[in-house]
Amino acid sequence: VGPAFSGETKSTGGVFSQAGLVATTASATNVTLSENGWRTFFRGLGNDGSQGQAVANYLRNTSGDRKVCVVDDSTDYGVGLAQVVRETLGPVADGACNISIKKGDKDFAAAINQIRTAAPDSVFFSGYYPEAAPFVQQLRDGGVEATFVSADGSKDPEFIKQAGDAAAGTLLSCPCSPAPAEFAEEYRQKFNRDPGTYSTEGYDLGTILLTGIDSGAVTRPALLEYVRGYSGTGVARTYQWSPTGELTDTLIWIYEVQ
Repeated sequence: VGPAFSGETKSTGGVFSQAGLVATTASATNVTLSENGWRTFFRGLGNDGSQGQAVANYLRNTSGDRKVCVVDDSTDYGVGLAQVVRETLGPVADGACNISIKKGDKDFAAAINQIRTAAPDSVFFSGYYPEAAPFVQQLRDGGVEATFVSADGSKDPEFIKQAGDAAAGTLLSCPCSPAPAEFAEEYRQKFNRDPGTYSTEGYDLGTILLTGIDSGAVTRPALLEYVRGYSGTGVARTYQWSPTGELTDTLIWIYEVQ
């Protein structure tokens, strides 16, 4: 089960495929990962194509936004997701604030100035929480009141902890399932912490592999065939995969920080 991130998955997928080793990811969402011809790749959640379209349509149709600034963090994940969001938003994605920052940046003054000048209805940040937290803080300190929107890379308790009051009202999209109450309680008893963003998906994928092994699929080829033909419902969702390792049915959730 893993790797967790799209960049690491991109680097290792070919090696796993050559080895015939089943590789299921509970969190790597870059669209192109399933387009490499890997034989053993299985994604346990929706990709950034489905997530990007969902959040863009939510902003345009449900929130009624007429101008959105899209900011990415230049990573494989951030760029891929931002591209889908921009394409789906069309003219609603303001070209005057189509911005790329770098992962690890902490000073976003130039980007904030661009956004303040554009005066958008919302700002979509495509990246991870270590940059999202100071980014939204600096937006608020700079007088930008636009709704701050991000995705699964920012959906982490550390985002709220680090951003503080500036996180209030943030919208976060995610192809990750909320943990059911019973699962969450058992998880807290076991690990003394709340389930993480992808805990349900990770649990389901691990369970599928263990169930396959228990059924007698104890070689790499046998387990690969088991997963390829698998169809069943776990804690998070129903799992069945296309020949490229994408789920045949995906869901996207929108969360609000209160």
